[in-house]
Amino acid sequence: MRAILYCRVSTDKEAQVSSLARQKAELTALAENKSAEIVDCIEEQASGYEIEREGVFRMLDHFSNDQADVLFIQDETRLGRGNTKIALFHQLQKLNVKIFSLTNDGEFTISESDSMVLQIVGIVEEYQRKIHNMKIRRGMRKAVANGYTPQKNLSNQHLAKGRERVGFPVEEVVRLRNNKLTFKEIAATLRGLGYNVSKATVHRRYQEFVSLEKHDQER
Repeated sequence: MRAILYCRVSTDKEAQVSSLARQKAELTALAENKSAEIVDCIEEQASGYEIEREGVFRMLDHFSNDQADVLFIQDETRLGRGNTKIALFHQLQKLNVKIFSLTNDGEFTISESDSMVLQIVGIVEEYQRKIHNMKIRRGMRKAVANGYTPQKNLSNQHLAKGRERVGFPVEEVVRLRNNKLTFKEIAATLRGLGYNVSKATVHRRYQEFVSLEKHDQER
């Protein structure tokens, strides 16, 4: 097992800082007891309700790049609280990451209520993908009806190797773009969340989304 140790406290008070050191020591001992290779130990001082944490992106980068496959935490609240905890559990599940905790003295088991929420999130995400693909197809049909001929763009198709269309939440791209992030920063953020996308792909899909939204508003 290749492990990431994640330690978090919410403030920089002396008691909290000592807790951070204690988490690291105890997680290191647990990882060694489970014969896990420690790839990185992330220590962070931030609110558990905040998802935009450098340590979280660093952690997800390790898993996305197949540099680690197991996460060690003190307990689920160290990973996050509220909706942030659910969002991170969801991403870790998609990346097939096992979680070990000190409170369980071994592999962590998600509560029944959290498991139900994750199932709902998965269903909603799938429908979001379907809706997005439907909008793309709908927009293409309208473009063809207005005279667009896709065959012209396929004339040199034999010269380029086909690639599968990468799926990722375009609505999140729009939200981040509205928050003044560059396409390079957005692509890096999505990669941290498990979506293997380039800046060019993010930019192209954003333009498609905006174009379709504009077209729908003009109708």
